[in-house]
Amino acid sequence: MSFMTFAQTKKIRGIVTDENNNPLSGVSVKIQESIKGTFTDSSGNFTLEDPTSAALVFSYIGYADTIIKPTGNTLLKVILRSQNNGLKTVTLVSIGYGTLDKKEVTSAITHVDAKDMLIGANNDPLMGLQGKVAGLTIQNTGSANPNSSATLQLRGVSSMGAGTTPLYIIDGVPGNIDNINQDAIVSVDVLKGGAASAIYGTRGSNGVVLITTKSGTLNSSTMYDVNAFWNFPTNQLQVLSKADYLAKIPNAVDFGSNTDWLKAVTRQPSFGQKHTLQFSGGSAKDNFFATIDYGDAQGLDLRATKQQYGGRLSFNHTSGNGFFNVKLNIAPRIANTNTNGGGFGAALVLNPTLPIYDSTGGYAFFNGAFAYNNPVEAAKVILNKQQIKELDMNAAVTLNILKNLNTTVTIGQTNFDMKTLGFTPSTLTTVQVVNSGNGRNVASQKQENTTQKTLEWVGNYSLNIHKHSFKALAGYSYYNNNYQEFDANNEGMPFDAFQWNNLGSGLYNQELGVTGMGSTQKSNTLIAFFGRVIYDYGKKYFLTASLRHEGSTRFGTNNKWGDFPAVSAAWNVSDESFMRGTSKWLNYLKFRADYGVTGNQDFDDYTSLQTYGGYGYYPYDGTYLQDYGPSQNVNPYLQWEKGINFNVGLDFGLLNNRVSGSLNYYTRKNKNLLYKVSVPIPPNAQSNTEVNLGTMVNSGIEISINAALVRSKNFSWDLSFNGNTNSNKLTSFSNQLYSGVPYLNGPGMPAPGSPGYLQRDSENVRIGEFYTLKSAGVDSTGALQVYNAAGEIIPANKASNSDKRNVGNGLPKFMASLGNDFKYKNWDLSIALRGAFGYKIFNVNAFYLGTPAQQNGAANLLTSAFDKKSRYSKLTNPKTVAILSDYFLEPGDFVKIDNVSLGYTKRFSSNFHAFRSIRVYATARNLHTFTKYTGGDPDAVPTTGLWPGTNYGIGYYPAALQLLFGLQIHF
Repeated sequence: MSFMTFAQTKKIRGIVTDENNNPLSGVSVKIQESIKGTFTDSSGNFTLEDPTSAALVFSYIGYADTIIKPTGNTLLKVILRSQNNGLKTVTLVSIGYGTLDKKEVTSAITHVDAKDMLIGANNDPLMGLQGKVAGLTIQNTGSANPNSSATLQLRGVSSMGAGTTPLYIIDGVPGNIDNINQDAIVSVDVLKGGAASAIYGTRGSNGVVLITTKSGTLNSSTMYDVNAFWNFPTNQLQVLSKADYLAKIPNAVDFGSNTDWLKAVTRQPSFGQKHTLQFSGGSAKDNFFATIDYGDAQGLDLRATKQQYGGRLSFNHTSGNGFFNVKLNIAPRIANTNTNGGGFGAALVLNPTLPIYDSTGGYAFFNGAFAYNNPVEAAKVILNKQQIKELDMNAAVTLNILKNLNTTVTIGQTNFDMKTLGFTPSTLTTVQVVNSGNGRNVASQKQENTTQKTLEWVGNYSLNIHKHSFKALAGYSYYNNNYQEFDANNEGMPFDAFQWNNLGSGLYNQELGVTGMGSTQKSNTLIAFFGRVIYDYGKKYFLTASLRHEGSTRFGTNNKWGDFPAVSAAWNVSDESFMRGTSKWLNYLKFRADYGVTGNQDFDDYTSLQTYGGYGYYPYDGTYLQDYGPSQNVNPYLQWEKGINFNVGLDFGLLNNRVSGSLNYYTRKNKNLLYKVSVPIPPNAQSNTEVNLGTMVNSGIEISINAALVRSKNFSWDLSFNGNTNSNKLTSFSNQLYSGVPYLNGPGMPAPGSPGYLQRDSENVRIGEFYTLKSAGVDSTGALQVYNAAGEIIPANKASNSDKRNVGNGLPKFMASLGNDFKYKNWDLSIALRGAFGYKIFNVNAFYLGTPAQQNGAANLLTSAFDKKSRYSKLTNPKTVAILSDYFLEPGDFVKIDNVSLGYTKRFSSNFHAFRSIRVYATARNLHTFTKYTGGDPDAVPTTGLWPGTNYGIGYYPAALQLLFGLQIHF
């Protein structure tokens, strides 16, 4: 945060270039011995107000630091010399309620600049972080579905019953992560260490992601970026053709057609486009940044689409004497979607001789086992739309009371409104009376409104006494979240043309005597007081301590408030005199250690209270009255889930800082986990009560390495590597009041058959264990053989639950990414690889559709069922079908060519008035996956949460290879 005096300030302007006169974007410009600074814009320009006439420090990765003391000239031309300086670069890192030089950070925080994020047509901007942060797992199991969102998990799962998603802070306040255009991001900082995230109290246990967006510049600048992209299905499952189906499936019924159902329900390819226009400019006292964007994308399925319009405006005003500063951010977004109809799962099982259309040209009707609808008809006729409106607003006023004392008040509001519209017409073949349907169309509307309000008041004070430096912060925080919902539905509208626009005209609800509508409202409030002190001695020894005292309406009456302390320390060993002899090869070495207590209150509102619900209707005096009673037990002791975090690490720079990186070891113990336990009736009104029960422990190692392998006048090659391990265990299911079972069963596998539970998390056993029968192979009759509890081999259909055991784990032991960035003159090329290792995947598709034993003449099967090279082809006996065993476990290990981007940038001299620069680029994502897994793309199988390594049913959505071509123009 900047500290300003009342004295007359001086505007310093300039441009920063490399030795070839190419403008450098993102160069750090900092007043020496001050925390005040800025960055150059896309054209290399910067503006800074300097009340002290101190020297300026220019820092940029790959170039030597340059220090210049302005004289009478306030328009500077700065040339940076090529030299990789790693950690000598001044990098400002967001730490929550402020920023620090990276060398002053005492906790585990990963900083990612926008230029280092992956390029691609991502459904949300944080997909650009994939593989960039060690310990952060980002997965999107339907990346080619424009309405599918990524799942983020930091340092393993941390809860049994509460949320596990990190807290997102955008420009200092909580915001909608899907309301950001990646082109508007400056940097992302991920708070991984408990000492860093503890400043956010009950919202910090899952980590914190701080996003900084672009702000105004003095020099007028305009940028237009357009890209078009195509998604092609890849790693697809293969099912039997008509000929193979009729030849290999006994009792197969031939309906006379030849339909490739997977092809019929797939767009090949799907298409999308995105346009972004950005403006910035103003003066030293008043400047702005504005961006507007438009996107339109299709899914690989026939129904999914998303069209959106968005914008972001940032305005900055500083008073003439520098006493106060006002910042305003407004970001609206409108999106219209049509969601996926789930046609791929149906396409896998449908008889390939069934037709799409009947003899009249209409959609063919079929119904029965494995063929409950026509997926092409359902995708094109059934409507399931969403109309989304988002608005993020925040404003901050800073008073610079003294040179070293200021205070900031920030207010913010985030609105998320979503209307869901559903319609099934009466013409749908399964609805028509002639096909034994009820003949009624069905329509529905649901309106959801979420409003978040934030108020924060923060004061900052700094003091420097010789080599002693103090930075103190104190603050107050208020947060309120309110959710409202209204829904209505009806059937039998007189005209399909009404769709959802005339629900009252339907006769069904009236005939049935029901309202066909519902509504709800809920809210929660957080209030907190917090403080932090940062001390350093000679930029060599650092100590940080913080405390947050926070209360939540979600907690029980007896546990409304909690305290979240943290302490961290760092030692710049390389600055010690005894390290001078290593300076030729060891340029930087810093040891860190941090401890912090965090919380998790991400569970339903009113969970601690006794709530009431309807219990039906009863007649009274000629009318019907609704009966109400307790629907939930009260728990006045319910509190936050408590995370106790410890991290030790080091940061280093070697060989003139051409090699730099960090290493972290962490442990996290999450206590008081939310869980429903069985309780007696009476005295309780319900048989289950939500309590704080159980303990979970995470530990792991993270490593990040960056290396400048080649540096020459025209060519450079930079390499980056990120890797992490994670061990995750539930160590207890009990507390002083309640004793739970010593294990937690996963979700049950769906029909056909009764497979039961696939996974079990037990005390002191690594999360993600598959708990099934252990296979002993296949006998001569094609029946699955398993081991019983005594170690004897028996037919699988003769085994019992007592014969089950832990047979493998779905949680990767190691995850890694490797990035290569090449530059040759005006060309740039980046190649990113990513992989996961040491885990198993349960091949759900093979279990249900991949063996000859499943043939029944109704459903199609995978080609692997009759491939003699596949072990699944040996299972021919239907007596052991639908029995869970490790026979269907496969290695999930993979290495993926994740992202390849090639670009060419042409910069123009100032004499050319049309453009400053033009860049053309092309990107390919998910080019190829090296794996032994036979069930599709292993990266499409979740490895997050309590049950990693399986999809739990045939919820198939093909992986996609994406090709993107773009053009970027700077004016």
